[in-house]
Amino acid sequence: MKTISDYVLRFRKVIIISTIFITFVLGYFIKDLHINPDVFDSLPRDDKVAILFNKVGEEFGGNYYCIIGIQSEDIFTKEVFEQIRQITDSLRFMNGVGSIMSLIDVIDIKGSDWGIEIGKLVDEYDLPDTEKEWNDLRSYVLSKEMYKGTLVSADATMTIIMVRLQGEVEKIEVARNLRRKTMELGLPEKLYFGGQPFFIEAIGNVISKDLTLIGPFSFLLILFVLYFSFRSIRGVILPVLTILISIIWTYGVMGLAGVEISIITSIIPILLIAIGSAYTIHVYNRIEETVVKNMDSGLKVALAYIMIPVFFASLTTIFGFLSFIFGSYIKIISTFGVFTSLGIFFAMLLSLFFTPALIATFPSRKSKLNRRSSGSFLILLLDKLYLYINKYPKTIVIVWAFIIIPFLIGIFRIERRVDFLDYLKKDNPNRITEKVLTEKMGGTSPVYVSVKGNVLDPEVLKQIKATSDFMLKDKNLVNARSVADLFEQMNDVMGEGKKIPDDPEKVANLWFLLEGQEVLEQLVSPELDEALINATFGSTDILDIKIFIDGLNQYILKKGDIKIEVTGIPSLVLKLDRRIITSQMRSLGIAIILVFIAVSFLMRSFLKGTIAIIPIIVTLVILYGLMGLSGIPLDIATVLVGSISIGIGIDYSIHMITNLNHEMKFSGKLVEAIKNSIKISGKSIIINVMAVSLGFLILLWSNLIPLQRFGLLVSITMITSGLGSLTLLPAILILIEKSKLMLFIKPIKK
Repeated sequence: MKTISDYVLRFRKVIIISTIFITFVLGYFIKDLHINPDVFDSLPRDDKVAILFNKVGEEFGGNYYCIIGIQSEDIFTKEVFEQIRQITDSLRFMNGVGSIMSLIDVIDIKGSDWGIEIGKLVDEYDLPDTEKEWNDLRSYVLSKEMYKGTLVSADATMTIIMVRLQGEVEKIEVARNLRRKTMELGLPEKLYFGGQPFFIEAIGNVISKDLTLIGPFSFLLILFVLYFSFRSIRGVILPVLTILISIIWTYGVMGLAGVEISIITSIIPILLIAIGSAYTIHVYNRIEETVVKNMDSGLKVALAYIMIPVFFASLTTIFGFLSFIFGSYIKIISTFGVFTSLGIFFAMLLSLFFTPALIATFPSRKSKLNRRSSGSFLILLLDKLYLYINKYPKTIVIVWAFIIIPFLIGIFRIERRVDFLDYLKKDNPNRITEKVLTEKMGGTSPVYVSVKGNVLDPEVLKQIKATSDFMLKDKNLVNARSVADLFEQMNDVMGEGKKIPDDPEKVANLWFLLEGQEVLEQLVSPELDEALINATFGSTDILDIKIFIDGLNQYILKKGDIKIEVTGIPSLVLKLDRRIITSQMRSLGIAIILVFIAVSFLMRSFLKGTIAIIPIIVTLVILYGLMGLSGIPLDIATVLVGSISIGIGIDYSIHMITNLNHEMKFSGKLVEAIKNSIKISGKSIIINVMAVSLGFLILLWSNLIPLQRFGLLVSITMITSGLGSLTLLPAILILIEKSKLMLFIKPIKK
């Protein structure tokens, strides 16, 4: 370490110039970053449900719907139908639009003097004129299952225009253009924009807003904490500079690699602000606390000491984030783990090389003093803390034991939830829209059921209809449409009853009349060997989704003679939900094992490694117990907290024990070593806890609910792990020393 310190000081200017050069180069590639908030885009490519979902999009004209709702006192007026026509005609030929279904442009099957007439529900250029004609149209539309609850609400106060997006399009861009084009029409009625693409767009807008507002505010809080703690401009500038450069490097590499900013990776800057500042704080504090005769020798001594704890602190934190690579189900979480780890690595390098190089190149004009004799409020507080710990170590351990008892109970009350509607605040327009569309039209989440077989085979059609009927038994499912419905309606008009004909020849004759209709592209494959049931699910409650999907899968298993598969947003949500707990346990297990090995290696003892992770174990109990007691669920954001807490929280134990080992070499007495460690490392820990906690608490101002919960939980766990390292860890060591069960380290006298 002394050799490395020598090199840092000898090549200080080279380090500074190289850092500036790399920053400019990587900063250039930040322009290539763009936001993609769609969680479903990051599903594993080999996942069966995701494969079928993408296949539906490729073969049936798209798998995402944009829904435009028109609300009025009475939909069946000429004015409202004119508005429907304007929207339909304006959007029909837009880029990314696959098909549109509205009251103006929907298939209608009815009898006539010539037999069956297949056309549109209304002639958009010859709308009804009289009140009687409108009343007749209302009665006709509301009497048909094909329209009621699908395109028109039961009370006739809302109608929707369903815009199906093409398979390979930028969903957010298309949704934004649809909204803009519709609003430009200046229509008087109340409009709603719902469906997954609009919802994804809303989350993207929130992420952009958070990046531009919350990030800078975090910097201001960090500046305040640092200045309050160090009372020097240098103590503020150095950590902030490290943070800024590490963020630029991380996002620059992401831009260079073509990685998108997701709902999860959007918090990387907040994490680096909170975590990255810690390393520079410890480096700067050690330099300030070192008794020196001249600047260079002081820097060498301080840097030689602090390199090991900072390196291992960053290593254990990186382990915490790298656990997401092996423990996650969706790509955005593993990507988050990779690039947050990279950012932490950058922050560590900058703290150990760039920061000392700056201090050496631009030395302070103030004379160095022995900071250990400082009478600051923080030092006085730590002195009192040590006296209490030394006097009452057993009491402290007992208090911690009693604290965690209720949290142990709370662990068993944790629930997991993947409710994307819950991601936005209750007053968010998109959340309000989804609620209105669910109440009026039954929901916006598409369900797709693929049935393989000859579509013109009566038995296959009957199976399609039977499956559709089974799905409709669920109270949350509406709008089930399939080619079998069209055959039933045609057969009914022919006077044969509302059923699938038994005779294949009759089916072929009906198909001859139906063939060529645009709607068939969404219902049957071109080769007529696969049919698709399109439906809408109206609940976001995971229990409702589980009951529906599990029930449908059980039904499918009983139909072994025909291949039936289900996909759609509810299926994807259920898969995410079930993987959350698996990802959580796997990530936690990997993080704990890696951190334990790293700390044991640093301490050169498995027993010491075990003692070091006790505050983290206690922190995890409090974390998950708090989630259970407060009703905060495990979701795609809070599932990250456990591993992050292990990675960050262990830093405090590492700094305490490393400093303890160092102090033992001088005093040879454990109690004296603990006293000095609490004063020196304790100062850095308190400053870091304040900075990290405030940095994460900023997320409470995020417009995404999961990120609010994430910020709150990480702040609480950082405070808990910091207090554990300053109180519980020393108390345990003192009790062990007093019981003579083990000497923590052999004394080496000066």
